[in-house]
Amino acid sequence: MADFSKETLAMLKEAESLTESAMREIDRIVDHNQWKVIEAFQQQKVSDYHFSGSTGYAYNDRGREVLDLVYADVFGAEMALVRPHFASGTHTIATALFGVLRPGDELFYITGRPYDTLHKVIGKPGDGTGSLADFGIGYKEAALLEDGSVDWNAVEAGITPETKVIGIQRSRGYDWRSSFTVAQIGEMIQRVKAIKPDIIVFVDNCYGEFTEEREPTQVGADLIAGSLIKNPGGGLAETGGYICGKRAYVELAAYRLTAPGIGGEVGAMLGTTRGIYQGLFLAPTIVGQALKGSILASAVFEQAGFATKPRWNEPRTDLIQAISFHSADHLISFVQGVQRASAVDGHVVPEPWDMPGYENPVIMAAGTFIQGGSLELSADAPIRKPYIAYMQGGLTYSHVKYAILSSLEHMKDINLL
Repeated sequence: MADFSKETLAMLKEAESLTESAMREIDRIVDHNQWKVIEAFQQQKVSDYHFSGSTGYAYNDRGREVLDLVYADVFGAEMALVRPHFASGTHTIATALFGVLRPGDELFYITGRPYDTLHKVIGKPGDGTGSLADFGIGYKEAALLEDGSVDWNAVEAGITPETKVIGIQRSRGYDWRSSFTVAQIGEMIQRVKAIKPDIIVFVDNCYGEFTEEREPTQVGADLIAGSLIKNPGGGLAETGGYICGKRAYVELAAYRLTAPGIGGEVGAMLGTTRGIYQGLFLAPTIVGQALKGSILASAVFEQAGFATKPRWNEPRTDLIQAISFHSADHLISFVQGVQRASAVDGHVVPEPWDMPGYENPVIMAAGTFIQGGSLELSADAPIRKPYIAYMQGGLTYSHVKYAILSSLEHMKDINLL
């Protein structure tokens, strides 16, 4: 057992006492979402034979077909496309956007600049990479106001006849702002639809699934996308992503993933089906464990003198806990402390590096069973001012607790606390 100091343990105990009511609220949300998932499984009569793998074209793969139906039920959508063929959340989002946008159309993000990995997807005219811009698809964004809310004057002025898709990023990304709740997203949808009723509203749902009782498709979103190695995979899905929403738009995304006229009718699951089903079943509970860990981390690091967002007693709509440190040394020490608490690669010392898709050096603690699995405990940050680390995930609350203690002790060891 690790030898943590009395001072560190006392800080943790005080934070656990402080956060008891917030933890009970997470338990309530877990129950709601767990029952919702079970009812979807029952509604679609999921059986053992649905877990069989498929090969080749995989025509009439009933397990794959029912999986789509279960996801559609859980997310309150007309249709879903759930596949291991999506390589990442960015790939899934790109597939959805390319599916519904055509040359001459415009994508308008109303929640500010999307996070770094989408910048190359959006691209610049003539960049030659196959980006949206390279296909003649326009792009604009409305910066958020200082309080983190949508600048509706800019949105109303920015929507034109060419604006076909409104983009909303639910999670904060690498920004010091509050993530948007499902209720707030619902209000955004109502306002943009009042301006242009036929506009398509796309929501990047990464990190948000099962943190609230509802999902964006249940408040009017036309299309949402996310990664299976984040929340909905429950720590078991080894790869993949999902797209949910209006049938016409999901079908267009399916044509982009495979080929026009083929869409979601083919695609061998290659032994991934059971893990995706079981991961979805576990997801509400595992997400709850991660949320409890984030609440505890917020309370502990506030006590240690650092700013956190959200604070421990604020509503949560995603997994991400942002912690603002006083220096790059504090930030690096925190991330290294999280890595030291990992069961996998706990002996590795992370250092900042030029990670593909990011514009600044990034340091990442990622001792995960699934590479890049963001429902598992990880922490990362671009090395730039302000020095903000983004912690997410945790398959068990106890592991997050261990990582918090490890990080505090690591800071103390090098005289940063």
